[in-house]
Amino acid sequence: MSKPLALLFAVVGTLLLATISLFIALRQPWMILVCSIIALGFIGYGFAVKAKIRRKNSRP
Repeated sequence: MSKPLALLFAVVGTLLLATISLFIALRQPWMILVCSIIALGFIGYGFAVKAKIRRKNSRP
């Protein structure tokens, strides 16, 4: 995975987790749930992209 793409996934993932902590502080359970699902999906998508790129680069 290229460094800019990895940085993008790291920054956006961190912002999503920070948003969850903000909604915890504001006591908004629905927004906590929504942001948690989005964060989990985005982080999972990042791992899938990384695996796909690794598989593509390892083929002869």
